[in-house]
This record gives sequence, structure tokens and C-alpha cells, in this order.
Amino acid sequence: MLARLRLVLLAIIPVLLAAAACGEDQKDVVRLALDWYPNANHAGLYVAEEKGYFADEGLEVQMYTPVDPSTVNQTVAAGSDDFGINYQPDLLIARSQGVPVVSVIGLVQHPLNSVQSLKASGISRPADLAGRKVGYPGIPTNEPLLDTMLKYDGVAGGLEEVELVNVGFNLAETLINGTVDACIGCYFSHESILMENQGYPVDVMRLEQWGVPDYYELVMVASEKMVEEDPDLVQRFVRAVVRGYTDAAADPDAAVEVLLERTDEEVDEAIERPGIRVIAPLWKTDQPVGWQTLEKWSGFADWLLDNGQVSEPVDGAAAFTNSFVEGAQ
Repeated sequence: MLARLRLVLLAIIPVLLAAAACGEDQKDVVRLALDWYPNANHAGLYVAEEKGYFADEGLEVQMYTPVDPSTVNQTVAAGSDDFGINYQPDLLIARSQGVPVVSVIGLVQHPLNSVQSLKASGISRPADLAGRKVGYPGIPTNEPLLDTMLKYDGVAGGLEEVELVNVGFNLAETLINGTVDACIGCYFSHESILMENQGYPVDVMRLEQWGVPDYYELVMVASEKMVEEDPDLVQRFVRAVVRGYTDAAADPDAAVEVLLERTDEEVDEAIERPGIRVIAPLWKTDQPVGWQTLEKWSGFADWLLDNGQVSEPVDGAAAFTNSFVEGAQ
């Protein structure tokens, strides 16, 4: 009898050990929706993956670019994505429409959107745009952004004194071929580099330097439900992301190498190498990477209301949390 029991135990123990090993290796699968195709803005995520920061937190992160990135807030709120990268203005507008999402990381600390013009045109400030054609990608918030810049620089009629042309996302092409005299919706981490690479240097008018309240270009979005019901998962994810972006900010050239190596999608090296040197200083301030301020959230929420982009006041304080970034330190 004892011999038979010993044989049974010898047979069971390897099975139990194997099951325990599988349990130790099991990771929480996290689905992360990007705002666009992989580019220098995402380098910190790929660094976190490359260096095992996600694995250290027991996470397997599945990054992907949605067919329609404008739906990120909705898919995160619905739970079909766990996290998403989006834009502060869009998150505030989504919250005004009852979409329960919050920002858990401020990824890019200032706007990348800008007004750009060819240096050869002599247009170097918003006031120079009066009577000119300005291309934009059809995104509604670009209209009041430009209006604010024009009025700030003394163009009393604002948008009424320019011809706004919807050129889709052919911003650089239409500026180079003279269809328009300037563009808004042009990122100084992308379009300006693209045009300069083709021999067309540009002047960049940054939004926050011409009357637009400063805001976070990119934020990491989570649902209110996720934050409330699984704060441990959110904390582990944020900790890994903050580590990745801290490393990427410290060594952007190494970070872009990781981006180029790890992404399966084609990345334009001629844009992303110089682009990351533009973006990296915007990942960190005198505060920890990812930190957000009430001033930026409330200030831009007020601007959206004043400019008719939302119909009711949006509570900026409820739109973000620093608790997870603070917990990552």
C-alpha cells in the first residue's frame, strides 16, 4: 500500500510543480490602443517592453493602432481596450459627452500641434496670416485654436480674416506646392521635419506661445471603472510606462533604436530620428515623468467652453489623476 502511494505521489509531484511554474509565468494581458502608427512619441513604450519593465510588473502589453484612432476614448470606456493614448482636448470633450475616461499619465507635456509656414514665404507670426489661405485637416478644434492665435496677435476678425482650407492630412504637400500659405494641425515633430528633409525649411508658431492655454498633447487614458476596480493593474502599468519614458528621455537616440527594432510596422527613420530629439524634452519637466497639473486641465477646459467646443463646463480636476505617477516613484 505504501509503495503504491509513493508511486502516486511521484507521479503527481511533477504535475503540481509544472502547474506552479505556469502560474508564476502567467501574466496579465493588457490591450493598449495607440493614437497613431508607431513613432517617436511611443518610444518609451517600446523601451519598457525591451527592458522587461512590463514583464517585471507581470504584464503582457499588446500595443496596436486602431483603424480609427478617434475612437480610443470610447473603446477604453467600454472596456474593449484597457488603456489608450489620446489627446487632452479630445478627452475633455469626451467627458463632456459622458464618456467616463481619465488621464493617468501626461505623456507629452506641451502641444505638438502648431501653425507652420515655409520660411521662404516670409510668414513668421499669426498676424502675417491675415488675407492668406491656411490648410487644416478638418479637425474642428483646429479652428478655434487658430482663431485664438490670430486674435492674440492683433487680427481682430480672427478666422474671418483668413481662408481656411480643409486639405485632410496632406498638410505638408499642400504647403509645399503652394495650395495654402500655412497650415495648422502640422506637428513640429513630424511635418516640419518632413518638409525640411525635402528642402523646404519652415517657421513654426507654437500654440501656447500665441495665446492658446498650454495643454498635454498626448495622455494615457484609462476608464473610471478600471481606476476604481483594479487600481493595482493600473499602478503596475503606469510604473512600467514611467520607467520606459524616463529612460527614453535620458537617452533618446537609444530609445529610437529600440523603436526601429521592435515595431513590426514601417517607421520613417529620417523623421523619427530627429523627431525624438524634439519630443524627448517634452516628456519631462521639473516634475516626475507623466506628472499633470490642475492648471493645465482646468485652463484648457475653460478655453473649450469659451470657444464653443463644449456646451457645459467640464471639471478639469476630475479628468486626470496623479496618484499612479506618484506611486511609480
